[in-house]
Amino acid sequence: MSERRIETKISRTAELMCLCRAISSLERNPYYRSEDQTALSLLPGFLNSLIRVPLFGRLLMKTLTAKGIYEYVIARTKYIDAVFRQALSDSFSQILLFGAGFDTRALRFQKEAHRTRIFELDVPPTLKAKLAQYQKRRLTIPPNVVFVPIDFDRESLPAKLDQAGFTNDDRTLFVLEGVLEYLQPRSVDQTFRTIHALAGAGSEVVFNYVYASVIRREDTYYGEEGAMETLAKVGELWHFGIEKGEIGQFLKRYGFELCDHWDARELEEMYFKDPAGKIVGRVHGTHCLVRAKKTEP
Repeated sequence: MSERRIETKISRTAELMCLCRAISSLERNPYYRSEDQTALSLLPGFLNSLIRVPLFGRLLMKTLTAKGIYEYVIARTKYIDAVFRQALSDSFSQILLFGAGFDTRALRFQKEAHRTRIFELDVPPTLKAKLAQYQKRRLTIPPNVVFVPIDFDRESLPAKLDQAGFTNDDRTLFVLEGVLEYLQPRSVDQTFRTIHALAGAGSEVVFNYVYASVIRREDTYYGEEGAMETLAKVGELWHFGIEKGEIGQFLKRYGFELCDHWDARELEEMYFKDPAGKIVGRVHGTHCLVRAKKTEP
């Protein structure tokens, strides 16, 4: 099996998503502004300064990302933030972040999350880089946060979680943000089977996915062609998608019931529609967001 880039180097897509969130936190436009100011602390100093120049951040996003990706990341961040907050409010005992990258929710929601154990899983190089930035910026890691280095395609998830102190059968929120599309189909299958086995009653999963047609390069959706070109350049390709209209069947296979499903147009309506009914930001069309609840024991 050939070596993949993320096994030896920091994930470029994880860095790019952090940059998106940091730029969004500085936006004056309320439709584009999100709450991840902590992402700014994870950027190199020169870049942190540059994106504070008016309009530079938005120009940088147009240069580095495909059409609608910036808007999509803003919508995804806001939606998963809301799900995360709700899980804390509902007293979920654990939250598991798959492919956590430079996710900052454990710090941003530290006050609300102090009674919830948070497990952050990612490949070793990216996780090491994140912890180095925390130390460099003197960001305090909450005592309820556990970092778990793992290669999802090659290592046993149950074994790694057991070593980290994860409790099976507790009510848990599983977050797979920007994860599934990068996994091989067999790894997606094993991941969801494991989630079902670990999840206690009332557990939920929130994730995004791309349409299977995107993997086939059918170029059907807004921004699709540019996205695949960008991924090819950084060497972090997508491998897994779900056929349009089949998300319910996919979830049922693993004992979960669909609660929310949002495509690009619905995300535009939710986050980028002004009082006059005008859509002020167009969302990249290849992704959907999903929240589901465990239904089977």
